[in-house]
Amino acid sequence: LNIPLIDVNHLTGHVLAHFIKAEGEENKQPQFPFLCLLVSGGNSQIILVKAYNDMEILGQTIDDAAGEAIDKCSKVMGLGYPGGPIIDKLARQGNPKAFTFSKPHIPGLDYSFSGLKTSFLYSLRDWMKEDPDFIEHHKVDLAASLEATVVDILMDKLRKAAKEYKIKEVAVAGGVSANNGLRNAFREHAEKYGWNIFIPKFSYTTDNAAMIAITGYFKYLDKDFCSIDLPAYSRVTL
Repeated sequence: LNIPLIDVNHLTGHVLAHFIKAEGEENKQPQFPFLCLLVSGGNSQIILVKAYNDMEILGQTIDDAAGEAIDKCSKVMGLGYPGGPIIDKLARQGNPKAFTFSKPHIPGLDYSFSGLKTSFLYSLRDWMKEDPDFIEHHKVDLAASLEATVVDILMDKLRKAAKEYKIKEVAVAGGVSANNGLRNAFREHAEKYGWNIFIPKFSYTTDNAAMIAITGYFKYLDKDFCSIDLPAYSRVTL
C-alpha cells in the first residue's frame, strides 16, 4: 500500500514518553540535554538525552536490572510475580531502616544488583533459622528496606551523573518509575539539589502504545523509515 514503516526501540519509547501531549493534561517537557534514569524489569540505565534522536548511555547494569532484583526478592519471600507492585504496596507500611543489605561498589556510572539479591537471600536464610515465620512477621519492614536499598543504589549513581555532566534536568522512565519510593526520592532530590524533575504519570510508566506512537512521530518527522525485511529484536540497546 506504499505506507512507510517505522521501527521503534521500546527503550527509546520509555524516554520519549515525557513528550506525550494529552488533552487536558499539564504539558511539562524536559529541555535538552537532560538525564533520564530508565528502570524496568530488564533495564537499569542512565541516559544522556541530547535530542529526540540522539541518546547516549552513560551507565547501565552489569548484571540484574533493578526491577529484576525486586521481582526475585519478592519471589524468595513467597509474595508472587511481578514483585514490583507488591513490594511497593507493602513498603509504604514498613520501616525502610529496619534491615540493612549490601550495596555494590561498582566504578563509574554502571549498576549492579546481583549482590543485593544474594545479600537479601542469605540474610533471610539466617533469620529464618531462628524464626521459621520471620518473613510473615517482618514482611512490611523487609519490603521497605529492600525498596530503600534499591532506590539508594539508583539515586547514588544518578547524583554522580548529574554532578559530572552539570545537568539539572532529570527524568525517570520505565516500569520501576511507578514505584512510590523512587518517585519520592526524585522529589527530595529536586528540593535538595535544585533538579528540574520529570516523573511520568502511572499509565506511561509500563509499556504502552502512546510512547511507541510519540517515538514513531519523531522518526516520521525525520523521515526515518525502515524496509519491510528489517527483523524484530527481542533485546536491543538504545
